[in-house]
Amino acid sequence: MEILQIVGLGLAATVISIILKQQRPEFAIQISIVTGLIIFTMVAANLAAVLRLLENIAAKANLDLVYVNTIIKVIGIAYISQFGAEICRDAGENAIASKIEFAGKILIVVIAAPIVLGLLQLLIQILP
Repeated sequence: MEILQIVGLGLAATVISIILKQQRPEFAIQISIVTGLIIFTMVAANLAAVLRLLENIAAKANLDLVYVNTIIKVIGIAYISQFGAEICRDAGENAIASKIEFAGKILIVVIAAPIVLGLLQLLIQILP
């Protein structure tokens, strides 16, 4: 099972990071970043399969791919901003982490704005 490998890697990296934090704290954050990147690459193939599945479902349901792509972008922004914020928190930079999360939220609103406007226009047309 892939999750066992990921959890094992995470636990090993955590132990190494804790040990290094006492002797060489500058390496502890690097361990965290590298571990995060390795885990991301391990699940990236699964993520690509899910994206293809979503696109196929959207095509079968005659949904406009613009909406599906927007949803995928929103999910991507949410995960990437959360990942970056957690790395900043690991380094003890809570203020920067908060700024990253704030920027992610703003970008999500900007990307989702056309969909919200489309929904509002549809409601205006439906309601007398």
